[in-house]
Amino acid sequence: MWHNPRLLRVLTLLALALCWPAPFAQMLAQAKDASSAPSSPAGFQEFLQSLWPLAEQKGISRGTFDAAFAGLEPDSAIPAASNAQAEFDKPLKSYVAEAVSVRRIARGRECLHAWRGELLQIEQRFGVPATIVLAAYGMETDFGKAEGERDVIRSLATLAYLRQDRPVFRDELIGALVMLGKGGVARAAMKGSWAGAMGGPQFLPSAFLNYAVRYVGTGPADIWNNPLDSLASIANFLRQSGWQPGLGWGMEVTLPKNFGFASLHQSFVAFAGEGVKSANGDAFPQGEATLFLPSGAAGPAFLLSSNYWVVKAYNNSDSYALSLALLADRINSKPALRGHWPAGEVFLSRTQKAEIQRLLVKLGLYHELIDGRFGQASRDAIHDFQLRIKAGPADGFATPELLGRLAVDASGLSR
Repeated sequence: MWHNPRLLRVLTLLALALCWPAPFAQMLAQAKDASSAPSSPAGFQEFLQSLWPLAEQKGISRGTFDAAFAGLEPDSAIPAASNAQAEFDKPLKSYVAEAVSVRRIARGRECLHAWRGELLQIEQRFGVPATIVLAAYGMETDFGKAEGERDVIRSLATLAYLRQDRPVFRDELIGALVMLGKGGVARAAMKGSWAGAMGGPQFLPSAFLNYAVRYVGTGPADIWNNPLDSLASIANFLRQSGWQPGLGWGMEVTLPKNFGFASLHQSFVAFAGEGVKSANGDAFPQGEATLFLPSGAAGPAFLLSSNYWVVKAYNNSDSYALSLALLADRINSKPALRGHWPAGEVFLSRTQKAEIQRLLVKLGLYHELIDGRFGQASRDAIHDFQLRIKAGPADGFATPELLGRLAVDASGLSR
């Protein structure tokens, strides 16, 4: 789901991700294991100096290299900082409630009013709706209020050292040196998160080098101090990642009582033919759609367009992408969700999700990474299993009961 350009934001993603085979969110997952990697401070500078040949290949001068690492020590706070990933470790219902809060909606509308003319120009330039761009800005940094104050060079150097088995961190560190070598971005200005994400868009160095643009003029974008540069850069990222102008991210829908759940993927027209309707009465667009039931058939239902997967290029998490999309709608004064989240929350641990993936692999229904993080591939495999056993709605939603049934069916293959 992250199409090629995604690969550059957070690299292979950048394979970080976007589509990255490992998105920014996946990069964080890799960082989460940092405490198990080499941690001897004595070897930190030796490791950094070992990067000189690679830096030299990228055109970085010896002076820039030495100045960046002079007296640098690892950041001991990073292993602890990497221990929480709300996008994957918090129930989606709770994540959405916090991300699309009354306060954040109000702040987004204030920004929309204050920058209406500028946002219109950005929308015309890149073809990405102003509200989507604003929602991304709000999700990433609370509209510029929480951009991070850590030294990006130090953060990335620490991650590269702790996770020498993950070249993505090393490559992002080299990218940060390229930024310094190009000039226009001062070392003191390169502040960001513990993971090296910078400024209003929370770009990693690779994404900055590929997507950061100025709102007006030429030269390096100032994503730390100029919110319009941040907004233009977010729009450029999304457009370069495949955003289709004139097409929304999708919409909330209502399902008929006799809906069969035969397929989660077909055209908007085909879903309409089965009695699926927009919750707000909006017309369906043309093109292919994916039915997404984040809390199962009893909760809100959505039809996702191809642009939803472009939003996931920014962060490969359905909690994040859906929250961003819903925040954009609310900033645009669209009504709140019509569907209701089920009482209580079915929440599976990362271990349980990984076990479901493993069992689906055994049954020949899942062929992706076993990582305990559910994306569309996992939901499709669950849907196929539900159709196979003809038990309940084939909504692609995992429950403890589904895990138990999977275990029974998979055990039968071993006999």
